[in-house]
Amino acid sequence: MEVVTHFVNDTVEFYKWGLTIADKRVESWPMMSSPIPTLAISCLYLLFLWAGPRYMQDRQPYILRKTLIVYNFSMVVLNFYIAKELLLASSAAGYSYLCQPVNYSNDVNEVRIASALWWYYISKGVEFLDTVFFILRKKFTQVSFLHVYHHCTMFILWWIGIKWVPGGQSFFGATINSSIHVLMYGYYGLAALGPQMQKYLWWKKYLTIIQMIQFHVTIGHAGHSLYTGCPFPAWMQWALIGYAVTFIILFANFYYHAYRRKPSSAQKGGKPVANGTSMVTNGHSKVEDVEDNGKRQKKGRAKRE
Repeated sequence: MEVVTHFVNDTVEFYKWGLTIADKRVESWPMMSSPIPTLAISCLYLLFLWAGPRYMQDRQPYILRKTLIVYNFSMVVLNFYIAKELLLASSAAGYSYLCQPVNYSNDVNEVRIASALWWYYISKGVEFLDTVFFILRKKFTQVSFLHVYHHCTMFILWWIGIKWVPGGQSFFGATINSSIHVLMYGYYGLAALGPQMQKYLWWKKYLTIIQMIQFHVTIGHAGHSLYTGCPFPAWMQWALIGYAVTFIILFANFYYHAYRRKPSSAQKGGKPVANGTSMVTNGHSKVEDVEDNGKRQKKGRAKRE
């Protein structure tokens, strides 16, 4: 018990010390004065992962077609705004793409970058709705370990990023990722419009490939900074490398199972049975199975919006 007490006390003291080197500009921004709101929302997310499927177990799935269309295209707008702000402000501030220390001044462009990164952090909390919609639609198999790991950790880790390094090289990964999310949620939004859009969505597999390329670029970028002695916090660079490696492993495992491994040719009534797998980007399979929803309406009267 004494060991636990010492550990807790040391952790509290380390956090208090950390606050002395945190960015004072973001101290009064929403959600940034304390980690408690972020941790509480993350805990509620994990609680919903447990309670949601149990609640839906004996209920008909919700269709949520209109909700998904609005949600996905809203995320396109949000991520486009974030990418645009980061690109324009970093260009105006004369940022280097190879080595850029954090500037904690109140320069208008630096504050603009910090603000865009804060919105990026907020977007990671909004993305919890991806999981909520899966569970309400009873797409339980889509809520994989990769999906949960990505959503839960990104929200918490970006709180740390905004608290201590809301600028400098932090803009690089956020710019790439938000740009990819414009494509990703654009794909989801188009897929939610209905089966008539499927012929235009041939590029779904390449979203996963782009995600994997992103992680390799992130590792190379952080590694270059460490090698050249870039005056950006080394702890952040090492954490980023380790985090990206976990995603490469998890996404590669998904890609192999989704696109490389030959599925068994299950047959039903002499016709091939669709395996229900579309693609994974951002840690989950996105299946806009409109035809299946239509059948469910006829058979089980699935719930509407």
